[in-house]
Amino acid sequence: MTGMAAPPDWHDECDVLVAGSGGGALTGALTAADHGLDTLVAEKTAFYGGTTAYAGSCLWLPGNQAQERAGLDDSAELGKAYFRAVVGDSAPHDLQDAYIDNAGPLVAYLEGHPDLRFEHRPFPDYFPEPGRFEQGRGIFPVEFPAPDGEDDLLDAVRPAAWQDRLGVPAERGPFTDGRALVARLLSALRATGRALCRPHTALTGLITGADGAVLGAELLVSVPGEEPRPLRVRARRGVLLAAGGFEASAELRRSWQGLPGADWTMGAPGGNTGDAILAARAVGADTALLDQSWWCPSVLFPDGSANFTLGLRGGVFVDGTGRRFANESLPYDRMGRAMLDAGVGASSDRPVWWVFDGRWGEDLPGIVTVPVDRARFAEAGLWRTAGSIGDLAAAIGVDRTTLAGTVRDFNAAAAKGVDPDFHRGEDPYDLFFADGSGPNPALVPLEGGPFHAVRLVLGDLGTKGGLRTDTSARVLREDGSVIPGLYAAGNTMASAAGTAYPGPGAPIGSAMVFGRLAALAMASGTR
Repeated sequence: MTGMAAPPDWHDECDVLVAGSGGGALTGALTAADHGLDTLVAEKTAFYGGTTAYAGSCLWLPGNQAQERAGLDDSAELGKAYFRAVVGDSAPHDLQDAYIDNAGPLVAYLEGHPDLRFEHRPFPDYFPEPGRFEQGRGIFPVEFPAPDGEDDLLDAVRPAAWQDRLGVPAERGPFTDGRALVARLLSALRATGRALCRPHTALTGLITGADGAVLGAELLVSVPGEEPRPLRVRARRGVLLAAGGFEASAELRRSWQGLPGADWTMGAPGGNTGDAILAARAVGADTALLDQSWWCPSVLFPDGSANFTLGLRGGVFVDGTGRRFANESLPYDRMGRAMLDAGVGASSDRPVWWVFDGRWGEDLPGIVTVPVDRARFAEAGLWRTAGSIGDLAAAIGVDRTTLAGTVRDFNAAAAKGVDPDFHRGEDPYDLFFADGSGPNPALVPLEGGPFHAVRLVLGDLGTKGGLRTDTSARVLREDGSVIPGLYAAGNTMASAAGTAYPGPGAPIGSAMVFGRLAALAMASGTR
């Protein structure tokens, strides 16, 4: 893909062109439309919402009015102290500050719309650093009612993850979680009367002038049943790239992250192939953090996909030797990084097994975003069962004595309530989902058969490396100069969180902040 010089003819024009339709894209589009700018949202797939629609949609936005209504005494200063302690120098300090300083104002702006409402719910920050909120500082979109009749816009909100992965149509009931956020943003955007949303419309390149400024974009419209057609759109104020990361591109995952493929991501299908990042690089954009993702342990499914796992209530994770390698109750990105550090889970020849006992019946002792069919998993060899730990070791190909010793040591730790090896149950996050009855609710012994082992792999919620930007979300060249007319947010930009995942909702929260900052810059005429 190469950058294109401005053609003599345009098929269409607008003030602001937004590539993508997740939380960051729609927040940017709404802000632009609210400032009287004609806005076009180009969505590559048939559905609006991207991976945001899959999320529980917690938003990590310190010091906002929804927290204040819940009696939470938070502030931007507290948020910045915590964020800096966690992220350190892995992202520019001014970018970190721009995120936190604009978090509260973002919520105030959004709640100025009748369609947008948020509420605080407990979910602990992920690191024991100064400024941490053990009760959590995340806010969530309030449930949104479904339209009374057919609605071309809201009916195209992407289904929930389990529905999308299993091919189940989305219900007509109220929108919840990430779907509620997308539906609320779409409804508010429509109310402006200044925006057009186009599905089946992919970004294929950026069009520049002689001075290197971005003037518009080349799109490809691929409506089912019609011949694909190119669409050259002039964007008078600028182009916002908020089209996700490159998690669905096996080629880019191999090239930039050294991973074998792209089958284990939670990115929504049909998009997130790095098109926007490549288009920007073709016109001189710099990139950073390309080796990074929002990591998570994931259950491997019979079709080769994998699905996000969190909320551990029991069992242990063991590697191919039958040994534990980390605190299984860690926040999911920290657990994913522990898998990377241990060199397990990222390839088929370095397995991880989730070992647990019969007290959980037919269920997994944790949360998986897509329902697990035990019979299908057993047939595929991904759920193995035996009457004893020794026989289970044989079933998963690890040393009997080693696995038995691992379980014996863990049971002894559970009896004492202290995990001397990995300190499970010592952190508030460890205890958030725990419901054990012993001295440490996070340490539940493996006692009664049958015993089970379910295969885990290193998954992710999306990549987080991308275009380098300034504090106005303007895309930068390698020399630090701005590419006029080009902006980025969400997983298309190099994250303000650097190599860390500070708290629940940081991916979507930061995407929305920088989507708004990009639109404010365009509205002010800043290029």
